[in-house]
Amino acid sequence: MQWKFWLVFLAFAAISAFLLLEEHRAHMLGALPYLILLVCPLMHVFMHGGHGGHGGHGGHGHHHGGGERDDREDRR
Repeated sequence: MQWKFWLVFLAFAAISAFLLLEEHRAHMLGALPYLILLVCPLMHVFMHGGHGGHGGHGGHGHHHGGGERDDREDRR
């Protein structure tokens, strides 16, 4: 019985998405350059885990994992 709900919901979502795309295509295409510019900092934050997760940057005084490992850890 629950699968009927999801089938109806999926059909409603597909029809709604189609109608929204058809009616608001000019608005969405006009905002596309701004959305691409917005994606750059968001990808930096979420893909790198914020600042400090880059590895290889010296002078921070702590190690976040990734990057180079100390060979002495392998000898123990």
